[in-house]
Amino acid sequence: MGGEVEQTGLTEAVLAGGGELSRLIFAYPWERTPLGAIAGWPSSLRTTIGLILRSPVPIVTLWGEDGIMIYNDAYSGFAGGRHPRLLGSKVREGWPEVADFNDNVMKVGLAGGTLSYQDQELTLHRSGVPEQVWMNLDYSPVIGESGRPEGIVAIVVETTAKVQAERRLRETAEALAQLNAELERRVEERTAERDRIWRNSRDLLAVLRADGVFRTVNPAWREILGHAPESLIGRHFRDIIWPEDAALTEGVVAAAAAGQDLTGFENRYRHQDGTPRWISWHSSAEGEDIFAYGRDITAEKGRAQALAEAEERLRQAQKMEAVGQLTGGIAHDFNNLLTGIVGSLQMIQTRIAQGRVDGLDRYILAARGAADRAAALTHRLLAFSRRQTLDPRPLQINRLVAGMEELIRRTVGPAIALEVVASGGLWTTLVDANQLENALLNLCINARDAMPEGGRLTIETANRWFDDRTARGHDLRPGQYVSLCVSDTGVGMTPEVAARAFDPFFTTKPLGQGTGLGLSMIHGFAQQSGGQARIYSEPGQGTTVCLYLPRHLGAEADADGAPAPAPAPRAERGETVLVVDDEPTVRMLVGEVLGELGYAALEAADGAAGLQILRSARRIDLLVTDVGLPGGMNGRQLADAARELRPGLKVLFITGYAENAAIGHGHLAPGMQVMTKPFSVEAIARRIRAIIEAR
Repeated sequence: MGGEVEQTGLTEAVLAGGGELSRLIFAYPWERTPLGAIAGWPSSLRTTIGLILRSPVPIVTLWGEDGIMIYNDAYSGFAGGRHPRLLGSKVREGWPEVADFNDNVMKVGLAGGTLSYQDQELTLHRSGVPEQVWMNLDYSPVIGESGRPEGIVAIVVETTAKVQAERRLRETAEALAQLNAELERRVEERTAERDRIWRNSRDLLAVLRADGVFRTVNPAWREILGHAPESLIGRHFRDIIWPEDAALTEGVVAAAAAGQDLTGFENRYRHQDGTPRWISWHSSAEGEDIFAYGRDITAEKGRAQALAEAEERLRQAQKMEAVGQLTGGIAHDFNNLLTGIVGSLQMIQTRIAQGRVDGLDRYILAARGAADRAAALTHRLLAFSRRQTLDPRPLQINRLVAGMEELIRRTVGPAIALEVVASGGLWTTLVDANQLENALLNLCINARDAMPEGGRLTIETANRWFDDRTARGHDLRPGQYVSLCVSDTGVGMTPEVAARAFDPFFTTKPLGQGTGLGLSMIHGFAQQSGGQARIYSEPGQGTTVCLYLPRHLGAEADADGAPAPAPAPRAERGETVLVVDDEPTVRMLVGEVLGELGYAALEAADGAAGLQILRSARRIDLLVTDVGLPGGMNGRQLADAARELRPGLKVLFITGYAENAAIGHGHLAPGMQVMTKPFSVEAIARRIRAIIEAR
C-alpha cells in the first residue's frame, strides 16, 4: 500500500501545473490502453509528460508502437474539434487523413531517428472539413528504461498564417512585378507612339519657355513654314512671327505662361519664302514650359475670304437687281409727278404771258401737290435704305395713337372693329413723330388688307423690360422699351412668309397692289430709332407686328411734337442769317424768305466760303447750312467750326439726303435743329423765326 500511495503522489506531482490537460490526463482511464494505469507508467514517460505539460509550445507524445497520444494545452488548441477525443487515442486513428505520414514518423522515431519539417503542407480535418495547413514539425525519440526508444516527442508549430501571408506577399510581389513590366511596356509603347506622333504630325508642335524661346519643335515646322527644326531651338518666336501680329502674340504668350490655356488663337508666322501662314494655336502650361500645337489654316482663311468676296459680289448683284426693280416704278412715279409740276408751271407761265391771272391757283395747287407727293416718295425711299434724316423728339405714344384713332377708323372702314388698348403710365420715347404716324398707318392698312371679310384690329401700347436673354431674342440691347403693337384677326402668315416679310420688295399682294417696301421701311425706321420691329403670325390666326422703341428719360415735347413757335411778323433788330448751300436755287429761295421776314441774308456755296464769312466781323445770328456740302467740309463740320469761332451760334441743318451720323445720329447740341428737304416756304419761315426768337 505504501508503494502505491507513493507512486500516486509522485504522479500527481508530475502532472501538477499542467492546466486542463493535467486534469484530463489524471482522470483518463489509462488502464484501458496499452499504457496501463498512470501509477505503473515508467519514469521516462512520466518525466516526458511532466515536461510537455509545462511547455507553451504545442507538443504531443506518441508512446509505444501504437503511438498513444498524450499532449499539452497548446496542442489541444491545434487539435481543434478533435480535442479531447485525441487524448489516449492511437495516432493513426486520431489523424487518419495523415496516417501514412505518421506511420513513417513512428517507424523512424522508434528506430532512434529524428525528423524535422519546415512549413510542411498537410490536409487535416480538425473541424470536420478538409483544411490545408502548414506546420513546422520536429520529432525526437524518448529513450526508455530499457535503453531503447519507447516513444516519440513531436513539437508541432502551425505556420499556416505565415505561409499564406508569405504566399500572398509573393503573389503581390509577382503581380506588382507583372504590373511594373506592363507599365514599362506601355510607357515604352506610349513613348514610341508619342515619338511617332511628334515626328509624323502634320500640325506644328512646340515646347516654349515662359519667355517665348523655343525649347524644341517637331519636323512639321519644316513642311509648313519651311524652317529647319534645329534652326529654331533657342530662338524667340518673334524671329519668325508676322510683324503685325507680334504685339498681340506677346500678350497671349504671357497669358499662356501664367496658366491660361489657349483655344483657337490665330496669328500669322513668316514662311521661309517670306509669305505669311495663318496658324490656329492651342496650348497648356506645365511648370516653366508652354506646350503648344498649331494647325495651318491658311487655306481655310483663303476660302473664307473668297467666300466673303463672293457674298459681297452677290449682295452687290442683289442691290443692283433691287435698284433695277426700283428704278422702273420710281421713274414712272417721278415722271408723272414731274409732268404735273412742269405742266402746271408752263400753264402758269402761259396764262401770265396772256395776261390771264384768273384760275392760277389751281395750277399752283396742282404743282405743290405733285411736289409734296414727290417729297413723300423720297422719304419712303430713304426710309427703305435707312438713310432718312429723322427729327426725333420726346413723345408719349398714347397721345399720338389717340390723335390718329379717328383717321385709322375711317381708313380701315366699318367692317373692321378697332380697339385701342393704351397702357397706363406709358413711358416716353425719343422718336420722329411723323415717321411713327406713317408707320402706324401703314401697319393698320396692312392689317385691313389681311381681313377682306372684316375682323378686329387692335392697337396696344405697353412698357417692356428686356433682360439679356430676352433682348438677344429681339436683337436689342437689354433695357427698357415702349412697345406699339398692331394685331389683326386676318389670314396670318406661314413661318416662311413671316421670315421674309421685312425683306425689300417682298409682297404677297397681287401684282400692282403692293411695292413690298412698306414693312421694310417700318423695319428700317425702327432700327434707325434705336429699336426693332418683330412679326408674330400663324396661318388662320392673324398677325401681330410690334415696334420696340427705347425709353427716353427726358420730358415730353409739346403735343404736336415740336416746341410751339411764337413768331413775330418781321425782324426788327437787324438779325443776320448765313445761308450755306451748294444749290443756287435753294440759296435764292431761303434768301427771299429771309428778306420777306426782314432779315439780312449772307450766302455761301460751300463750307470754306461759309467759314471765311464766319471769321469776319459781320453780325451772324443764325447759320442755315446744308449737311452735304462740296469741298471736303460737310455741314456738321462747318457748324462745329462756327461754334468754335462764335460760341452759342444757332444752327439749322437743311438736308435732302444724308447719313444720320453726319449730324450726330439725331443727338444735336442745344441750339441746333434739322429740317428735311423739300420744305415749304411757310415751313422754313416759321422754323427760322422760332429759332431766332427762342431764348
